[in-house]
Amino acid sequence: MTFALLSLALAAAPDTGFVDKVFKNADGHESPYVVFVPHGYEKGKPTPVVLFLHGSGETKGDKGGKMPVEQGIGPHIKGKREKTFPAVAVIPQAEARGWQADGESAKRAMLMLDEVMKEYTVDPKRVYLTGLSMGGFGTWSLAAAHPDKWAAIVPICGGLRWGKGADAADATAQAAAKIKDIPCWCWHGGADGVVKPELSREVIDALKKAGGKPRYTELEGVGHNSWDSCYATDDLYAWLFKQKKP
Repeated sequence: MTFALLSLALAAAPDTGFVDKVFKNADGHESPYVVFVPHGYEKGKPTPVVLFLHGSGETKGDKGGKMPVEQGIGPHIKGKREKTFPAVAVIPQAEARGWQADGESAKRAMLMLDEVMKEYTVDPKRVYLTGLSMGGFGTWSLAAAHPDKWAAIVPICGGLRWGKGADAADATAQAAAKIKDIPCWCWHGGADGVVKPELSREVIDALKKAGGKPRYTELEGVGHNSWDSCYATDDLYAWLFKQKKP
């Protein structure tokens, strides 16, 4: 290959690793987000994609909070998995607390995901959704709002609702009926005092009653931070990336 052709090839090659992106909203303001591009990424070769939703502490403007890439799945990709992680990971930041599907942050996250899916060669049958705490609630919510989008979901220390009573239970059952066929592995700390594990158990029970076959791991003695144990588990990724929509 000549030097000129080599230069063109290098120029055309996409950046890999953690890449800073900017999403331009309809009103003109810009929202930064991060995309992890696998080191073995090849344009034209379909690659899985993961949308990660952070917890409340990483919300924009939250004083003392970490950036979304510094909490949850980001550090676990940066560690021993950075050279081998096989998927594009989309890591947005909520501009207000909450990832509920009808909220602006969730809508923006879905548009960012669409933007990434257009820019990179991703496999539309291998689109995954995961999140922790506030993002765990968002994972359930976005799964129910877009059940045909996801090849699998991994909600961590979240739930479908905060309320109680017959109406809330009925809403949970209705949502479970929509997502019962999505492969799911849910995680929660058994000693979580921030988001009670009963909220995950409730959804898992509803999914089973609807005919689903979710996986559920409750970590005995673990408090709110169940995500580090989850994202450090090799079996999670082996299971996740095997899931594929028909």
